[in-house]
Amino acid sequence: MTFALKESKSGEKFLLQAEGEIDVYTSSQLKEKINALLDNGVKELVIDLSNVSYIDSTGLGIFIGTLRNLKERGGRMELLSPTPRVKKVLNITGLDRVFDIKYA
Repeated sequence: MTFALKESKSGEKFLLQAEGEIDVYTSSQLKEKINALLDNGVKELVIDLSNVSYIDSTGLGIFIGTLRNLKERGGRMELLSPTPRVKKVLNITGLDRVFDIKYA
């Protein structure tokens, strides 16, 4: 499965639109992009999951690390419109209570 990321900015908020599967094989791309944004001082990050068909523990770990990093800097992170399959993973792991999840 392919994986793609698109980036846009609205004011101080950065939007990453992920597409495809976030797993052990593709998560390095996500981590590199997020780290680059954080290194450039981004404090508000929204990750659009509306086109993500699958996520594994590697992807979840990146999200947890990013959230922790942003909170330490006084920033915030939102997950936007997770697909039913991704939402189920977030619910099962209890991460639906950790992340700020919004629906468009």
